[in-house]
Amino acid sequence: MDNHYSQKVNSGIKLLVVGALLIFALWFAYQTIAVLFLFFFAIVLTLVLNAPTMWLISKKLPRLAAALIVFFATLFFLFLVGWLVVPKILEQASSLIADLPTYYSNLQRQLSDMLKDYPRLQEKLLSSSALQESLPSVVSVLTNVGRFSFSVIGGIFLMIMFFSIVLYMLLTPKPLLKTYLNFFPEEKKEKAAHALARASKMMVGWMWSNLVVGSMEAVAVFIFLSYMEVPGVWIWVGLALFAELVPKLGLYIMALPPVLIALSIDPMTALWVVIFYLILNEIMSDLVMPKVRASTMNLHPVSSLLIMLLMGSAFGLVGALIATPLTAFIKAFYEEFFLSVKDKEALEDKVDMILKRKV
Repeated sequence: MDNHYSQKVNSGIKLLVVGALLIFALWFAYQTIAVLFLFFFAIVLTLVLNAPTMWLISKKLPRLAAALIVFFATLFFLFLVGWLVVPKILEQASSLIADLPTYYSNLQRQLSDMLKDYPRLQEKLLSSSALQESLPSVVSVLTNVGRFSFSVIGGIFLMIMFFSIVLYMLLTPKPLLKTYLNFFPEEKKEKAAHALARASKMMVGWMWSNLVVGSMEAVAVFIFLSYMEVPGVWIWVGLALFAELVPKLGLYIMALPPVLIALSIDPMTALWVVIFYLILNEIMSDLVMPKVRASTMNLHPVSSLLIMLLMGSAFGLVGALIATPLTAFIKAFYEEFFLSVKDKEALEDKVDMILKRKV
């Protein structure tokens, strides 16, 4: 009886210890989530840069030389883009901020004219208190961007740490890969290797598709908004370049500022800008992007959007940015560990049964 009681006590103590450790692990992960996301981005970038590195190795270059060439070529490309684009963005941003009061008053007047037949709605929407609540000050927006904000010095430090992690992983990946494989039992190691290889291929496709489609969107935005004489063209070009990091919704989000600026100038200009962004987003998201990503990622848009909404709700913009790579990892590991070829064939039959309502 005493032994049975002591076993229960020991089991209870072990359960409490495990629960306490789990709570601590969750708390620690929450407190360091920004660092974990940064490390995840480093893994993604390393997997992407490993592709050209392996190509150079296939040309008889040693790993050290190949990795250094790829890494510093990437840094040079980023520096070149920043040198060409960032000064223009900063110049237009400063003039845009200086003109914000004018755009604000013009926007208020335009909305007042548009709502003149609806006096109650006009009073409710255009009252000073309503506008102040719906349009927070620039200072509050810049200073309250969430718990993932960093000071300038902290940001520089994190950027150095980020690229250092990428460089170390790119130079000597084998010890890290061995550590990764050692987390799995012997019979699961091959599946773990296949899953990471698939995820790596999908990451290359993700980065390449973002670069290609984002560049196409940026060029289209530059040509159209320059023709329509919308102020701050280079700012909107910079936003469009990274719009595809948030699939489907990214370009709509990036379209809001230029539409509001255009509306403050002329309602018809704003209407044409809205139509342009709608057409551009539908063409790129529904026609171009699926073809670009089909060969490497093979992700259904619904799964990407669901993960993006969940991650965005939980972690804000940073969560939305890592949603597509995270979806790719989940898909690669799930299919490798839980789905066999027979399972996939059986699923096809069951899917046909659901679609054709065979009961």
